[in-house]
Amino acid sequence: MPFPKRKIPVSTLTIALAKGRILDEALPLFAQAGIVPAENPETSRKLILPTSRPGVSFVVVRPTDVPTYVQYGAADAGVAGKDVLLEHGGEGLYQPLDLGIGRCRLVVATMRSYDWAGTVQRGARIRVATKYVRTAREHFAAKGMHVDLIKLYGSMELAPLAGLADAIVDLVSTGNTLKANDLVAVEDIMPITSRLVVHPGALKLKRAAMQPLIDALAGAVHAGQAA
Repeated sequence: MPFPKRKIPVSTLTIALAKGRILDEALPLFAQAGIVPAENPETSRKLILPTSRPGVSFVVVRPTDVPTYVQYGAADAGVAGKDVLLEHGGEGLYQPLDLGIGRCRLVVATMRSYDWAGTVQRGARIRVATKYVRTAREHFAAKGMHVDLIKLYGSMELAPLAGLADAIVDLVSTGNTLKANDLVAVEDIMPITSRLVVHPGALKLKRAAMQPLIDALAGAVHAGQAA
């Protein structure tokens, strides 16, 4: 049985979303709340999309920019991965709901032939490539490990293959890319899912519209988990 749509009062709400897997998994949840984009976000050239709910629009941004748009009030709410919130700042944002989408793991991975356990035991200095520099630094510091962090923006698996780094810190979903490049996960740092983030001011000043949206999304998440 489909989850019943809740009536959300008319108000001006802007919701920041990023294209890709998270968008694909988030749109059905918003549809349960009666919010459907007027155009396909994946193919439209528009960056601000009206929706089926009067006064509610989606703004399409880069994944790492979602918290910034919400933090500065350019968007009232948004959907961002826990990895993005930890790395690029979720401070001061209300995070009322784990949407349970975009599920993956943040891991440390090395070449299959690399002696990770022995290297750690010897206390050797390790070169680690990642785009999650802040999170990786905190992880290794908590373990008392000595690492040199190398900032990369993509193709993380190439770093060990090319001899740039001994290990990488990256997101893993199926693990197929690691396997294809003869890499293995040697440590799990944390599980990752995507969260609804809300500007505190929007929650206060637009509560009549925002709270029913949060409640409707929570109901959709719960219905999906129970299915």
